Amino acid sequence: MTFLKQAGAIFWKDVLTEFRTKDALTSMLLFGLLVILMFHFAFEPDSMETERFGPGLLWMTFLFAGLLGMNRAFAGERENDGLQGLKLAPISWGAIYLGKMLANLCFMLLVEAVILFCFALFFNFNLLPRLGWMCGITLLGTLGFASIGTILAAISMNTRMSDVMLPILLLPIALPVIIGAVESTAAIFTDPPGEALGFWVKFLVAFNIIFITLPLMMFEYVLEE
Repeated sequence: MTFLKQAGAIFWKDVLTEFRTKDALTSMLLFGLLVILMFHFAFEPDSMETERFGPGLLWMTFLFAGLLGMNRAFAGERENDGLQGLKLAPISWGAIYLGKMLANLCFMLLVEAVILFCFALFFNFNLLPRLGWMCGITLLGTLGFASIGTILAAISMNTRMSDVMLPILLLPIALPVIIGAVESTAAIFTDPPGEALGFWVKFLVAFNIIFITLPLMMFEYVLEE
């Protein structure tokens, strides 16, 4: 099997497992909707308030909903000793990382699409003129978060209180991508889009290139530990 086919097999395994149990998707979606609903009552749903607080609110919701999903990334392997089987299988260990990361990305994007729809509905905010930019920035920000979160989920998997360790490890390292995503979103929420938009989009692209390449190269050592 080629590297991409191996990664695709891992991805498809995780997708099928999740859609049978729906553990991660359900918890992520419920959390995200509850946060959006609470902020709907906390702020006046007018355009000025949304432009000021909306980007941070959205990415805070994406961030903590994503953390719930990352905690479940290796749960099946940890509970059933399935990781040993994956390590013994004749596949590249980098393909395990890539497949897991793509599965996490897919789950987060599904949840974020629902959260974005509810955000526009509850805050009476028209996302249609900004939809293309919003989709691109959401993809870039989520890709960076998923790439870091997947390898740190593997690192924290065998530690005590792994559910607590993952946020402690992940949040400081993911801070640059969150800042870039919030600043990019804030730039497109203004009319016309802010001048800083181009810089922050390039920043997210560079961040993703670095933090996808490094985990692919390092994942073998993570599994050995």
